Amino acid sequence: MFLMTRSAKKKQQQAMEMRNQMQPGTGVRTIGGMYATVKEVGDDTVLLEVAPGVHAVYAKNAVGAVLDDEEYNRIVHGDTGSDTDGDPESDLPAVPDDASSLTEPAADADAKPDLTKKADADDAPKDGKADGETDAK
Repeated sequence: MFLMTRSAKKKQQQAMEMRNQMQPGTGVRTIGGMYATVKEVGDDTVLLEVAPGVHAVYAKNAVGAVLDDEEYNRIVHGDTGSDTDGDPESDLPAVPDDASSLTEPAADADAKPDLTKKADADDAPKDGKADGETDAK
């Protein structure tokens, strides 16, 4: 029991020290996973720039990690710095600039579904029930 309490206190102390290292210009990740740059540090709060010109006030304990400049730039801006390992995959940005990588190209760009076509009467079920619907008796 004593070891578990000691371990928890040690983790809290490390987290507090990490948050005290924050200074303007430092990159951080919040516990919600948002990346931002520190603008001002108060006693219990921190002013974060979440996008250029967009500022938000957060509680200090909402900061999950203080990042070094290299890691922050790699994650947020896709900067890889100098390529020392020769791996071409490491030259790719960590985060895509747009969602183009999430969509698949259409097989035929000219073939589009006709969304204006109305359903034919022949397509409707004859018994007035939807497909798979049965009489419950």
